[in-house]
Amino acid sequence: MRITVSESLCSGHGRCYVLAPGVFESDDDGFCSLRGQEVDVESGQEAAATTAVEACPEGAITIL
Repeated sequence: MRITVSESLCSGHGRCYVLAPGVFESDDDGFCSLRGQEVDVESGQEAAATTAVEACPEGAITIL
């Protein structure tokens, strides 16, 4: 599974790294540290990543 986080849509609500801490982290400003990147989700973390995608209020996280 591969995901991307939109740099322009992420507004730092933090639901992603609260719901899926094994996938997402916050940066020093409270935004998702993966903004503007495409990354592979580690095996076993797919369900957590999907939950975070569905919980993002801006729709900033996309499964590719």
